[in-house]
Amino acid sequence: MDSVMGSGQFAVPPGYLNTPSIGIPPSHVADAVAEAVERWRRGEARPTDFDEPVARTRAGFGALIGVPAERVAIGASVSQLIANVAAGLPDGASVLVAENDFTSVTFPFAAQAHRGVKVTEVPLAELTERVEGHDLVAVSVVQSADGAQVDLAALRAAAEAAGAAVLLDATQAAGWRPLDLGWADWVVAAGYKWLLAPRGAAWLAVHPRVLERAVPVAANWYAGEDRWQTVYGLPLRLAEGARSLDLSPAWLAFVGAAASLDYLASLDLEAVRAHCVGLADSLLEAIGSPGQGSAIVSLDADARRVAEAGIVAGTRAGRQRFGFHLYNTADDVERVISTFR
Repeated sequence: MDSVMGSGQFAVPPGYLNTPSIGIPPSHVADAVAEAVERWRRGEARPTDFDEPVARTRAGFGALIGVPAERVAIGASVSQLIANVAAGLPDGASVLVAENDFTSVTFPFAAQAHRGVKVTEVPLAELTERVEGHDLVAVSVVQSADGAQVDLAALRAAAEAAGAAVLLDATQAAGWRPLDLGWADWVVAAGYKWLLAPRGAAWLAVHPRVLERAVPVAANWYAGEDRWQTVYGLPLRLAEGARSLDLSPAWLAFVGAAASLDYLASLDLEAVRAHCVGLADSLLEAIGSPGQGSAIVSLDADARRVAEAGIVAGTRAGRQRFGFHLYNTADDVERVISTFR
């Protein structure tokens, strides 16, 4: 465990298996946020102080998914960033999504129904077979409800054959699973789960070939060509590239995100994946189910017994959801197994 975590230390108690809802930061990440709060309290904070941590997160998120920093826009949430993509769809566009995917992925497109945009849900297992005839496929890399994973290679091949664009939500994947997503048209993620950052930091990687398709629905000063010279007056003068889609950052969230992404960059993500998936699959195997190669496990378990065992988990789609990250151990697996005895 120590070799995976490096020098990071966590204060999380045993039995915390709720990372798919809220990730727990290493102590130094929380300390960085606390220090920023203290500077704010003392009147020592200045707006320009936050440009550097924001820039670090662009590079850090880009490195995690395999794209250069200049392709990365910043925002506050997945749905807010996807709204830029949804608004840019032509009238009557057809969008393919996975059945029961997280609604921050699907709702921004469904909200365009007044323009004739049609959203079609299909089972995740059928997604790659149904791409033909659609303009865009939008899907989570790892499903929030149960940890199921999309076949990225098959999706890429199907989308290229059909001429369809692809938007991937990496929120439940980035941080525990090595990713190489530079081929996708858009890649979005929120930072407060597996990326161990405060809520309020999110990113959207934009492939150059689709940059002109997005509409900056929340155009603002921070997305300006020179952000400290575009705070007053018209005309509209947005930055070139992905930064034109920036939202003015939630400062304290990005301080924490910069520290957490730096930390994750110091780790061997293959070892992180092996640790997280090893725990999750050992739980499945112990109750007689096959491993699924995901850090998220969804089980028909008694929520009361789970809570009585000192486990913090989520309830999703009528099942108990358990997520295994860096701070989890075999003891956490045993706690869950005990609820089945």
